[in-house]
Parts: sequence; C-alpha cells; structure tokens
Amino acid sequence: MSSETPRPVLRSAAWRISLWGTFAFAIGALAVFVFLHQFISEDIQRRNDAWLWGEVSLLGDIAERTPKDALYSQVVGETAEVVREEVPNKRRALSHKDDRVFFLQENEDRSLKLWAGAGSGEATFRAIRQSRIFPGQPIDLHVDGLATPFRTVSLRIEDGSRIYLGLSEEDQVAVLRTFNRYFVLLWLVIVVLGFALVFSASRGLLNYVQRITDAASRIGRSDLTTRVPTTNRNDEVARLAYTLNSMLDRIEKAMHELHTITDSLAHDIRSPITSVRGRLEASLNSQSMEEQNEAVASSIDVLDRLSQFLTDSLDVAEANADALRLTKTEMDLEEALLSMIDLYQPSMSEKDISIHFAKAGPVIIRADRALIHRMISNLFDNELAHLRPGCKVNIELRRASSVTLTVEDNGPGFPAEILDEVFQRNTKGDNSRGHGLGLAFVEAVVRAHGGTVSASNPATGGARIRIDLPVSVQSKPTDSQESQ
Repeated sequence: MSSETPRPVLRSAAWRISLWGTFAFAIGALAVFVFLHQFISEDIQRRNDAWLWGEVSLLGDIAERTPKDALYSQVVGETAEVVREEVPNKRRALSHKDDRVFFLQENEDRSLKLWAGAGSGEATFRAIRQSRIFPGQPIDLHVDGLATPFRTVSLRIEDGSRIYLGLSEEDQVAVLRTFNRYFVLLWLVIVVLGFALVFSASRGLLNYVQRITDAASRIGRSDLTTRVPTTNRNDEVARLAYTLNSMLDRIEKAMHELHTITDSLAHDIRSPITSVRGRLEASLNSQSMEEQNEAVASSIDVLDRLSQFLTDSLDVAEANADALRLTKTEMDLEEALLSMIDLYQPSMSEKDISIHFAKAGPVIIRADRALIHRMISNLFDNELAHLRPGCKVNIELRRASSVTLTVEDNGPGFPAEILDEVFQRNTKGDNSRGHGLGLAFVEAVVRAHGGTVSASNPATGGARIRIDLPVSVQSKPTDSQESQ
C-alpha cells in the first residue's frame, strides 16, 4: 500500500497518542481528586470534632456546677439550646437547626435523663445504647430514619451520668457532594480539551512526518531533485527533515558523479582502446618480430596509462561524492615529502629541474598514507609535465594552527583562463597532454582530509599551490616550527 494512502483517523498514530496521553492525564487527575477529597473530608471532620469537644466540655462543666434540683433540667436544657444555635456552617443550619444538633444526658442506670433536639430522642438514645462511645473519641452515630449520621462525642461527669453531643454530617456530605459534582464536570471538560489539544498537536506533527514520508516515496520513484518539506522550527522532526535533505543532496551528488564519470570514461577510454586494438592488429600482420614486440610494448604502455587514468577518475569521483575511503594513521608529512623527492630526483635531474626543500623537523598529521603519497606524486608529475628545463621548484612545510604545504616554481604559471578551475576534473591548458585529473585528485584528497587547497600565479612569476591540512591533536610543534 502506498504511503500516500489516507489512513482512518481511529487507526492513526495521533489517535493512539492522544488516547494514551489523555488516559494517563485522567488517571493522574483522579489521583489528585482522591487526595483532595480525603484532605477536605478530614479537615471538615477535624474542625467538627474540635467544635464538638469544646462544646461538650462546656456542657459537662455546666452540668456539674448546676444544683441537682428542679431547675437542673431547665438550666442544662437551655444551655444545650444555646449550643445548638452555635453550630458550624450556621448559614446552612438556620433553616433546619432542630435536626442538626442534639444534646442527650444519660443517667448512671442508662436511662434518658435530658434531651435537647428534634423529636423525642428515643431513636437517638436507642442508637447510642447500641453503640460503644468512649469518652473523648468521636464516632459516626447512625440513627434509624435518618440518612445522614451524627458525629457524636460523650463525656462522663461526676454524678456518674453521661452527656452526649451530636452534630449532623449533612453539611460535610453536602460540601463533598458539591465538590464531587464540580470536579467531575471540570474533569470531563479538561479531559476533552486535553484530548483535543493533544490530538491536534500530534496530528499536525504526524501530518508533517507523513508529508516527509510521501516526499521520500516520490523521490525514490521518480527523481532525486525533490526534497522533503522543511520548517523554521528547531525540533526533532525539523532536524530529521534537514538530515534527510542533506542525505538526498549527497545521494544526488553521488549519482551525478556516477553519471558524469561513466560518460567521461566511455568517451575517454574509447580512443586508447581503439589505439591498442589497432596496434595489436598491425602486429599480427607484421612479419617482423621486432615490430610485433614494439607494438605489444606500446600497447602495454597505453594500457598502464589507461589503468592509471581509470583509478584516478574513480578516486576523484568518490572524493567529489564524499565517498573516498580513508585509512587514517599518524604519519610524518616531512618524511613523506623527503621520500617522494628522492623518488622523483632522477627524473627532475634528467629534465634539468632542481628541487629545494628545507628540513624543519617532523610534522605529524593524521591521514591516509597511501593517498598522501599519491597526492605528492601528482604535484611532482604536474611540475615535470609543465616546467621547462632549468626551472626550480621550492617546497615549504610549516606548522602553526594547521599544516601548510607550499609548492612554488618559476615556470610559466597557470594559464589565466583556467586559473580559477585548475582543481576541476578535465581542466587543462591548451598545451597539456594529460587528462586534467592530477590537480583534481590533489583537491579531492585534501578535501577528504578536511583541508583546503588553492592555486595562484605570484607576481614574481611561476605557479604556486598551497595546501592546508588539519594538525594531529597528538603532536606538538617544535620550537623551530613555532618560531616560523
């Protein structure tokens, strides 16, 4: 199925992310609700218990101080009525205070002595006798016929009787019921809005990912010039898009290099192959062994040059596509230069070209040893190919923040029309007999090692090539190098 086929919303990743995110949020919100519910309930109960204990202590003190005569019941009863007027949450209790608070005094023989509250108190007294109420320990007293229990405390006084004070938990239940109702409504609103926000955000993000996927699918089926869409946001998805585009740039560059190199090779090797074929066919028709040997030797020479041309072309193409394979090791660049100078000295002397190189001490770089030797070889081949007899080549190697290699001669210099393009493949002067790959290979090797290369014609004449390479972090410049 194509990546561009629309998927049902219920099967989309945005839907799953939103569901799981909302589920986690809802569970967390419920946990907070349970905690708040418990906290509010305990706080209300603690306040009620404090009020009950204070009032029952006051009533007990009055009951002990009041003479046990005919006026006892009246005094204590009126005091109890005053206490009932002072119930917590008075604004709610005014309309039905009679059934909000009760006061009951029990004789030592557990008979009802005094009652202040709604009704006759028989049901309440019966509930008290059926319960175990210890002095100073409030309990929830359930009375038959009433849906809401009373928070009740007891106190024993000196004459052996007990007094009980009860406060209906109706207000507490009403507060908690209101809290529950508002919380559920708020919880539903927040969950729905949270789901909508998470779904909208994740949907937008995943739609952007889908556009990247669709673009990548089209790129794979058609051409490499299309790029995935990017945004100005600096998030992970935006960086993914930029990374994909960078990868596509490299792939397109590699494919372009592949097409270019195949076209170039098809064009450049046709003539050498035709030449080799012609010489070998001529040798077959020749009766002279010497002519046959000369044709074979000439063909081998052409094939060697063709092999070197193919190798250089492929290396340059790989380097231009950032695919040059490197095996980096610590190496002394000065030692590499000295060994290559010793190798090319006979050829230079034969052409009456002198090389001057001042030793300055080891210069350690981290590089591919074989490629560095081939790079130096190409520089020397370039000097041999373009310098007239009697010319001089000065080589300078310096170490500072980077390693700088300068190769300068007093020859004719680079032609002005190609000076800015000398490091491009197939760039060569009118009198050049090469393939234009030598300096292109030099630039490819330098770039693969993270360095830079430049070419110029000094005002004093000749040509100059400057190469800057990174310094090995394990090496330190000598005192003589630092002074330079």
